[in-house]
Amino acid sequence: MIIGVLALQGNFAMHQIMLSKLDAPSILVKYPHELEKCDGLIIPGGESSTMSKLIDSHGFRVPISDYAKTNPIFGTCAGMILLSSSEVTKNLSPLSIMDFTVARNAWGRQIFSFTKEVDIYLPEQVKYLATFIRAPKIITISDSINILSKLNKEIILITDGMHLASSFHPEFGVDTQIHDYFIQLVRANEKINSL
Repeated sequence: MIIGVLALQGNFAMHQIMLSKLDAPSILVKYPHELEKCDGLIIPGGESSTMSKLIDSHGFRVPISDYAKTNPIFGTCAGMILLSSSEVTKNLSPLSIMDFTVARNAWGRQIFSFTKEVDIYLPEQVKYLATFIRAPKIITISDSINILSKLNKEIILITDGMHLASSFHPEFGVDTQIHDYFIQLVRANEKINSL
């Protein structure tokens, strides 16, 4: 099993550190053909409009969309925005991989960044210290989306059974629970594909 971390922009190196803590082999993905080596992909936090443009300029849009049909993807913060089915704007074109929509930077500007202990369900309830930096807020979700965590009634962690998305940054801090959960999704998908 190899986890790819999209390395066009953002906090990709920190995700790779978290994966190494779990002894999960990973590679930084800088070219579309490298997706073929990966059993799962993380799209990190960063600047969503910049990342959207880089996905297009580096020829990733169709390869990632095709990859998502058979492989799990984990999007964090900007990565969540890109996984969403939010409306296309002049500066941002989401990948529409998961059936939900978001409002960008809805938790406030970078100076309003914060950490907060939340309950997450993976599937059992556990405590998690979540870091929010210019985080998106989920506006709508479809019946295909399962809610794994909320903060003050706002949805902050979701899955559709294959893909995972968080409005916060799980690569910050030392808690590897969410990365471990994504690895479990990847392993479960591997078993299904091997049948």
